[in-house]
Amino acid sequence: MRGQERGGHNELSGVVHGASVQAAVVHGDVHIRSGTAAPQPRSPLPWQLPPAVHLTDRTAEVERLERHRALAAGRGHPALAAVSGLGGVGKTTLALSWLHRLRPDYPDGQLYADLGAQSPAGPADPAEVLSGFLRGLGVPPQQVPYAGAERAALYRSLTAERALVVLLDDAVTAAQVRPLLPGGPSVTLVTSRRRMSGLALEGCYQMHLEPLAPEAAVELLALTLADDRVATQADDARALVGLCAGLPLAVRVAGARLAARPHRQINTMVQALAAEHGRLDALAIDGDHGVRAALDLSYRGLPDEAARLYRLLGVHPGTEFGSGAAAALLAGDAGTGTEQSDPGDLLDVLHDANLVTDVGEDRYRFHDLVRLHAAARAAQDETAGARAAAVRRLADSYLATATRAEETIDPRHPLRERSFGPGPVLTEDFGEGVQAALDWLERELPQLMAVIRHARTAGAPEVAWQLADALGPLFIRRKHYDHWHAAYTEGLAAARELCDTMAECRMLTSGGLGELGRGHHERALEMFEEAARLFAEYGDELGHARTLNYRGLAHQRLGRLDEAADLFARAAVELPRCGDRRAGGLARLNAADVELARGRPEQAATDGAEARATLLAADDPYNAARAGILLGRACLRRERLDEAERWLSGALTVLRGVAADYEVARALESLGEAAEQHGRRALARDHYQEALDLYVAVGRPEPAEGVRARLRVLGEDGTSGESTSGTGVLDAGVSDASFPDESTTHEETTG
Repeated sequence: MRGQERGGHNELSGVVHGASVQAAVVHGDVHIRSGTAAPQPRSPLPWQLPPAVHLTDRTAEVERLERHRALAAGRGHPALAAVSGLGGVGKTTLALSWLHRLRPDYPDGQLYADLGAQSPAGPADPAEVLSGFLRGLGVPPQQVPYAGAERAALYRSLTAERALVVLLDDAVTAAQVRPLLPGGPSVTLVTSRRRMSGLALEGCYQMHLEPLAPEAAVELLALTLADDRVATQADDARALVGLCAGLPLAVRVAGARLAARPHRQINTMVQALAAEHGRLDALAIDGDHGVRAALDLSYRGLPDEAARLYRLLGVHPGTEFGSGAAAALLAGDAGTGTEQSDPGDLLDVLHDANLVTDVGEDRYRFHDLVRLHAAARAAQDETAGARAAAVRRLADSYLATATRAEETIDPRHPLRERSFGPGPVLTEDFGEGVQAALDWLERELPQLMAVIRHARTAGAPEVAWQLADALGPLFIRRKHYDHWHAAYTEGLAAARELCDTMAECRMLTSGGLGELGRGHHERALEMFEEAARLFAEYGDELGHARTLNYRGLAHQRLGRLDEAADLFARAAVELPRCGDRRAGGLARLNAADVELARGRPEQAATDGAEARATLLAADDPYNAARAGILLGRACLRRERLDEAERWLSGALTVLRGVAADYEVARALESLGEAAEQHGRRALARDHYQEALDLYVAVGRPEPAEGVRARLRVLGEDGTSGESTSGTGVLDAGVSDASFPDESTTHEETTG
C-alpha cells in the first residue's frame, strides 16, 4: 500500500457500508445521510439468508423443528437446533425453507454465515464471522472490537433484545459455533455433516437428516423434469432415484441431465448410472456413490468448453466466481483458431445442469461435493502445467483488476510495477468511479484473500504481496482489520521469500498502519522501526524519512507526545529535503496537533500555518482545510473568537464539498464553541446538533458524547438522528485526534 504521511487530526477514513461515511477525500458520487435526518429506531435490518429452493417431503422434519422452537419460546429461551447428515442430503435446503417461513415472527433480521467445513481455504474463523455479523447489525467498521472475545460479547449484547434468525451453515465443530450464538429471543440453526453433540449444554436440539424416501425422491425427480416421463415411466423413475440413494443433490443432477433431453427415456439414464457406479473409485469425494455417479454422468454430457470450465473452476482457490473468473481460467484457450464461447453462457450451461448454484447477479458457487468432483476431474483430465497456468491467469486477473481499482480510488499515487505470468492477463470491468471500485474489491475480498493465501504455495509469492498492496484502499476505507492483518502478514512473508527489500518495506509500513487501526500500537511501532532499518540499509532516504511520520503516529497513539513531537519535527525537515514537500507539510500538521495537545496553542498555530501554506502549494486543499481547523482551534484556545470563526468557516466550506463528514463535524463543534463563547446560544446549539449527528453517522462515540454534554448544558438532550442499535458499542481504542486518513496512509517508496 503506497502512501503519504498523515497530517493532523484526521481519521482513517473513506466510504463505509451502511450509514457510516468517514471524513476523507472522496472521489465519485457518494450519497450520505444529512445531519438533519430523522431519528431511526435502529440501524438497517440484515436480511442475509440466501433464497430458498423447493423443499420435497420434509414435513415431519419441519414439524419437529417447529415443536422445538415453540418449546424453547415457552420457556423464554432462544431456540437452537442442529441438522446433520450426508453431503447432498438437503440440510441447507431444509434450513432455508424453514427459516424463511419464520420472517414474520422474527422481524429484527436474518444473519447467515457459511462456516466453510469443506472450503478449500479451510473453516471460517469465528472472529471474522462475528465481524461480519456486527457490521450487519449496524456496528460501524471502526467500532468492531479487535479481540474475538470482545466481538462475541458485543454480539450477545446487541442481540439480547432482538428477535433474529441465524443460519450457521456447514459447521465443523461446536467450538466454532458457540461464539456465534446470539444472546436474545432468536432462532439459530446449524448445519453440519457431523452431529453437534458438543452443543448439548446450550440446549441444542439434534436432528439427523436421512435421504429422501423413494416416493419423495420420485416427486423431486418429477419436479425437476417438469414433464410426464415420471408418470409414464414410474418403474424406471423409482430405479433411478434408488441409484441416487435418495440424495436430493444426486436426484437433481440426474434429473437436470434428463430435463435437457426431453425425448430420452428414463431407463437410458438408469443404465448409464448403474454402469457409472463401477467407476467411482477414481473420484475421491466424500459422500454417497449416488452423488458421484450422477456428477460423473452429468460431466460427461457437457459440451467440451463447458466441461473444461467446470474442471478449471475446480482449481479456483476461492468459493465464488463469475464470468470474469471464468474468462480468466479459459483465456489459455485463446488463439486455438476456434471461436470461443462466452464464459457467461458456459456458466449458464453449468447452472442448467445443476452443477453450479446461482447466488447473485453473475455470481455462482459449487456445492462442496460438486467442487470436489470438479477438482478431481481437473486432476484427472488436465495436466499439472495446465492447472497451474489456469490458476496463475486467474490470480493475474484478480491482481490486474484490483490494481485498476486501486488507481481509480487513489489516482494521485504512483504504484510499483506489477509482475504477471505469461498471460494473457484479463481485467474485469467493474464500472466507473470510486464507489464501483470499492464495491468490486469488497465483493471479491474473500476470493482475493484466498488467492493471497494460495499464491506462495503455488510458486507465485510476488502475487501475494502485490495483491495485498492493491487491497490497501479497501482496507483504509472499509476497515476489514482481520483481512488487513492476514493479507499483510502473508504479503510480508512473500516479500521476504523473494528477498525484495522494497516490497518488504511496503508490507511493514502498510501492515503497521493496519496494526494501528487494530489498536496494536506497540506492534505497529516495531514494524515501522523495522522498515526504517531496511530503508537505511537500502539507502532509500525518502523511504526512511516517511517512517519518521509513521513512527510518530505510533508514539502519539501510545501517549508519548515528546517522542512523537521529535519524530514529526525530523520528518518535517527531512521529507522536503528528500523531495516530498507535501509529506513534509503533513508532518508539520502532525507536529501542530501534538503542540495543541501539550497546551501550546501559539506553537501549534505557527506549525499549522506553515503546514497549511505547504499543502496549498502542493495542491492539497483537503488537508489544507484540515490545517484550517487546527488554526481555528488554536485561536479558540487563545480567545481570538472572530479569527477562529474565519478559519473554521473557510475550512467547513472546503470539507463539505468533499463529503468529509468527520472533519465537517470537528469544524462544526469548534464553531459551536466559538458561538457559545460569543453568547450566541441558538447558533451554538445548531452547530453542536449537526456535529453530533455527523459524529454518530461516522461512528465516533467519544466526540459525540462530548458534544452531547455541551448540548445538555445548553438545554438540549442531543439525541436527534442517533441510532439506538449501537447500545453498548464503545470506540475500539482509536484516538480521534491521531488516526491516519485515507489520503495520507499510502506509503510511497522508490523503485
